[in-house]
Amino acid sequence: MAQQKVVLKVLTMTDDKTKQKAIEAAADIHGVDSIAANLQEQKLTVIGEMDAVAVVKKLKKVAPVDLLSVGPAKEEKKEEKKEEAPKKEDKKPAEEKKAEEKKPAEKK
Repeated sequence: MAQQKVVLKVLTMTDDKTKQKAIEAAADIHGVDSIAANLQEQKLTVIGEMDAVAVVKKLKKVAPVDLLSVGPAKEEKKEEKKEEAPKKEDKKPAEEKKAEEKKPAEKK
């Protein structure tokens, strides 16, 4: 299973006590890598290789929850870009390519 990002709105998360309960409930789920909570927006973001249904089911025992979004974690895209970067370094600069193209022409 690929890493995914689940964003939830915990309706009763208005103080640190309920925030801590929500974080602890999410942390109990197998496969969770990181948890971020925003009290002002009442949002809880859970990232990891876990089942989104399991996250919602566990948090509903603590507080009423609305599922806002489920999608792939953005970290995967960054890793792919890092792998492409060394490939570009292997290519020769434009000046060297022009010099190589001229050499065979001069030998004829």
